[in-house]
Amino acid sequence: KLCGYLQKLSGKGPLRGFRSRWFVFDPRRCYLYYFKGPQEPLPLGHLDIASACFSYHHPEAGAAAAGDEPAAFEVHSPGGAVTVLKAATRQDTTYWLQELQQKRWEYCNNLDAAKRDSRTSPTPSDFSKGLVAKDSPGTILSQNASAERARNILAVETSPTDLVGEQAASQPAPAQGSVINFSLKQWSTEIKNSMSSLRKGSNDNRRSIFYTTEEWELLDPTPKDLEDSMALEEKRKHLAEGSKGRRLTSSAFPFDFGRIPHKARRPLKDMIGSSRNRNSSDSSPTEWCSGNGNRLVSELQLKYQSQQEELEKLKKDLLSQKELVRLLQQTVRSSQYDKYFASRLCEGVPKDTLVLLHQKDDQILGLNNQLEKLNLEKDSLQQEVKNLKCKVGELNERLGMLMETIQAKDEVIMKLSRQLSECEDSTSSQSGAINSPMATCTNKELQELDRLKDNLQGYKTQNKFLNKEILELSTLRRNAEAREREWQAKYTSLEAKLCQIESKYLILLQEMKTPVCSEDQSPAREVITQLLEDALKAEPNEQPEQAFFKPHLVSEYDIYGFQTIPEDDDEEKLVAKSRALDLRSLSLSENREISTGVKWENYLASTMNREMMRCVELKNLIRSGIPHEHRSKMWKWCVNLHVKKFKDSAVPGYFQILLQKALEKPNPASKQIELDLLRTLPNNKHYSSPTSEGIQKLRNVLLAFSWRNPDIGYCQGLNRLVAIALLYLEQEDAFWCLVTIVEVFMPRDYYTKTLLGSQVDQRVFKDLLSEKLPRLHAHFEQYKVDYTLITFNWFLVVFVDSVVSDILFKIWDSFLYEGPKVIFRFALALFKYKEEEIIKLQDSMSIFKYLRYFTRTILDARKLTAIAFGDLNPFPLRQIRNRRAYHLEKVRLELTELEAIREDFLRERETCVEKRDLISDDEEDS
Repeated sequence: KLCGYLQKLSGKGPLRGFRSRWFVFDPRRCYLYYFKGPQEPLPLGHLDIASACFSYHHPEAGAAAAGDEPAAFEVHSPGGAVTVLKAATRQDTTYWLQELQQKRWEYCNNLDAAKRDSRTSPTPSDFSKGLVAKDSPGTILSQNASAERARNILAVETSPTDLVGEQAASQPAPAQGSVINFSLKQWSTEIKNSMSSLRKGSNDNRRSIFYTTEEWELLDPTPKDLEDSMALEEKRKHLAEGSKGRRLTSSAFPFDFGRIPHKARRPLKDMIGSSRNRNSSDSSPTEWCSGNGNRLVSELQLKYQSQQEELEKLKKDLLSQKELVRLLQQTVRSSQYDKYFASRLCEGVPKDTLVLLHQKDDQILGLNNQLEKLNLEKDSLQQEVKNLKCKVGELNERLGMLMETIQAKDEVIMKLSRQLSECEDSTSSQSGAINSPMATCTNKELQELDRLKDNLQGYKTQNKFLNKEILELSTLRRNAEAREREWQAKYTSLEAKLCQIESKYLILLQEMKTPVCSEDQSPAREVITQLLEDALKAEPNEQPEQAFFKPHLVSEYDIYGFQTIPEDDDEEKLVAKSRALDLRSLSLSENREISTGVKWENYLASTMNREMMRCVELKNLIRSGIPHEHRSKMWKWCVNLHVKKFKDSAVPGYFQILLQKALEKPNPASKQIELDLLRTLPNNKHYSSPTSEGIQKLRNVLLAFSWRNPDIGYCQGLNRLVAIALLYLEQEDAFWCLVTIVEVFMPRDYYTKTLLGSQVDQRVFKDLLSEKLPRLHAHFEQYKVDYTLITFNWFLVVFVDSVVSDILFKIWDSFLYEGPKVIFRFALALFKYKEEEIIKLQDSMSIFKYLRYFTRTILDARKLTAIAFGDLNPFPLRQIRNRRAYHLEKVRLELTELEAIREDFLRERETCVEKRDLISDDEEDS
């Protein structure tokens, strides 16, 4: 995944500067989204990489000498907009530029129809689980050998640092200047992200402003404390008029603030000092031994000044907090005095005694104030002494360092003096005097040569990148022109075909309006026949260069393997093709403001170094639909979340043990499983024939489950649940998915012989329908339509073969995360979606006929999801549980009565000769 930190130049006037942003590339749209941080759910904006070009300038000579100074690069978008970005290092800059070039190259060379289709329904690219993964086609690249060869020659070898890639989400954002990291242009998005962060913040972030690292507790005052503090009451009354603002928090509760005595604490000054020592531990005194002593001294001085400023701020905050605590204590005591004096007056204490107590209170308060002032002066003097000691220590350290430096310089001077004397004593003193300035000049020239070499290398890299950019833009321009010519030819052909069809429709409409012939000789019949033949005609095979630009509106199978158009009935073919075209039109017309895939990429990147947990953000993401490429991972996580206790208690290789037992010793359910395998999903290519890969996996999972749960063994409906799970999960994960549905989500006896739980849910659903959709319920009651004959299968197999595949898998996404309540939500949403159409039907036969197929006509998954999770709220799970318990007793009582009638029938048949030939349904089945 191409993601990481970059600094983006934004703002105006004094606020203009580089701000750190988290960038994520979306391959579906070739957009580069940028967020304030990796935890933010909404992006601040995006860059269209497909139609952009890049440039960057080589750093100046002084910056190049540093070796790793970041270089800014520019993204030129259509319309003249220029975005300036900067990576942390020059290495990251080169990596980002090359990756963005590569992504643009791949995207622009894959604008064929298949790739366009995958932008709305992408094929899996980075997972290898389930049957759907086997259908992932390879990427179709444009075959341009010369351009590819030139690009490879001009490519620059580089690798990213820790600030690029998914692992960068756990890294802190790179440091930036004093520019405020807040986007005024996207202020609404900033506020939404802030509110989202507050909602999902932990309890530690919601503590009161009075929270400190030292713990406080509320202590009840003792009677002695009340007696000692009575004298303060009179003074409090005199000051009451001037301190109303500070008594807003006063109350009559008798408590006081005190510290928990049994916990060890450290003074705040010590904690600040230790924090300063930790922060400054990186600058070791041993660095003074290097040749860059002056630079290190200046860095240390700057760091020391910043630490001093931070210390002064913390001291001011501490004093203000202490003053606040003192005021609160006085206010609390005053409330205690109010209560105490009120009680004394009620007891009849003399007034003179109270006056005397008030005078003593004034004296004690004055002494306390003087004591506090003296303590403050003492603390300030102690702090000054400590600061002076620190300064003396620092001066001693610097003096020692200077002494060591002087000593080292003295040794160098002595060594140079000895060398000089040796040179003077030699006979070649004159030549040595001439060579010395030459050597100095040579060193300078070598340094200048090295600097020029570095600049030359930088300019070579820049030149290679810009040449590659020019080559790519030229190639992409030629490809775009060729594509435009092909589209123009295709458009002309389609326009001609549209004119022909429109002409036939006009002839048909004219004949229908004013027929000029008899019905048998009417041209309308001929026109209709011709139109039907054109609609059902298979499209001829075309040449590869023509097929590249051919819009495949309706393919034979969808991305899940389901057949889009049946092969048998022509009438059903027309309806299916019309439905497929509507789905295609809906997916093309959807204009999402923010790509759902980018939201998922950002969320998954933020969970790289932490365990994924349930949260509101994840629930909303799942409700909007899991992207195709992440569905395998998320389904497996949801299943493991629900069956963790079962898997922990099971022996290693539990599934393989059950499967081996089932293969060695068949159980009674094996025969029925074999009969139902090919009847599971005959319209899906993964289960359409005995040799299909899904058939063997389906057999293994059902046999293993029949041995795990012999009470159920096998029930018709389980095969469809497993078949859907196997499209995205491996065998063992699909087995645990079936365990989740049968043993965790659904009530007991849901899939047993009596289907007790299923019958109960139908009665619960009737209650909910009468409550949420009373008009529709009354309509069904008026015409005596038993709609549970339709909805029973919805609940039993979780809408498999009842809705179109896109909606089916979105329902399963929420179902595996939230549980069975989702089935009730979507069942009601389906009825609400078509409520007005159903109410228009005025007889029971037409209503029941419409209910059998109306769910296949619902294509807008976003609208259906909005109804299920928005319009039907509130939807408490406790209400469903209570109604299940209520109806369970009634259904059990009815089943008991039916069993008694059956036993009476058996007894009567044994005693009556005429009825011995009668047999029951169960006996006939056996």
